[in-house]
Amino acid sequence: MRRLPPLSARPRGLTVWPAAVAGTIALALSGENAAHAAPPAPALSAVPPAPATLGSPVRASAAPPVSYTVQPGDTVWAIARAHGLDTAAVLAANGLEAGSIIRPGQVLALVPAAPATPPAATTEAPPAPAPSGRTHEVRPGDTVSAIAAANGVSIDAVLAANGLTRASIIYPGETLQIPSAGSAAATGVAASAGPATAPGLDAEQADNARLIIRIGRELGVSDRGIAIALGTAMQESWLRNLDWGDRDSLGLFQQRPSSGWGAPDQILDRERATRVFYGGAGDPNGSATRGLLDIPGWEGMAYADAAQAVQISAYPDRYAQWESPATTWIAVLG
Repeated sequence: MRRLPPLSARPRGLTVWPAAVAGTIALALSGENAAHAAPPAPALSAVPPAPATLGSPVRASAAPPVSYTVQPGDTVWAIARAHGLDTAAVLAANGLEAGSIIRPGQVLALVPAAPATPPAATTEAPPAPAPSGRTHEVRPGDTVSAIAAANGVSIDAVLAANGLTRASIIYPGETLQIPSAGSAAATGVAASAGPATAPGLDAEQADNARLIIRIGRELGVSDRGIAIALGTAMQESWLRNLDWGDRDSLGLFQQRPSSGWGAPDQILDRERATRVFYGGAGDPNGSATRGLLDIPGWEGMAYADAAQAVQISAYPDRYAQWESPATTWIAVLG
């Protein structure tokens, strides 16, 4: 949706992108949208290959592999998940950061994450909640928030009962303890749970992601639809509410006033812009534009095709790289 001037011609004082994010999104954001194209990313480093499914699933064995040779399309997150490891542990074991690029042929050490050392308590910690006898086996697509809501307890109660924080990731097949609805643990706040963060996102991006997730939930949008919205915003604006872009493109989704998406101040209203992207019966933009929910059969489309149906980008294939990260962001922030 945007064609930006060269970096040397941009006005000073624009946002400086964190190094941890820049490596991940650099070239992915270099394209432009035909109708509302994303601003090209600053020239920082080569873009990692789009996320792809690892070749063969790793089977449990008596002697798990201690290293892995990177294949085309691999990401650290996908490698860690396929081997049942924590992404942060794999990064640390190989001296990598969240924005580091891995390349085919590179050998990564696979080291299980060491048990986390609890922070020194300044006050006496409350006793751990006793198991309630209720458990939940995590299924694909589950989030802690959805599990908590289905069992009538708070998110923090589920986190506390399982020794998790808001930054933890749950995986299919994992069994979670569910505290009793009437217990103190069910209504209390986990002492270790701080503001939710997500891999590859800084505080501003995580806040915008939470807003997109919240509005999607309010509208009854499926997790897949929310993931499409998150990936679109990352491709278009780096998940930032930009007050500039290609031609007159603005905001999280780089919507254009000249294309009927609203007045500039309306597009820069993050909540309104998100609701306009989703569209549907409650679209504040009415029938002037077409959101995701207005696309016939969008649920059956490929991820990038669904995003493209709303955005009409000159580079539609670039949305696909955000499908896997967006699913993780929902699991962490959802």
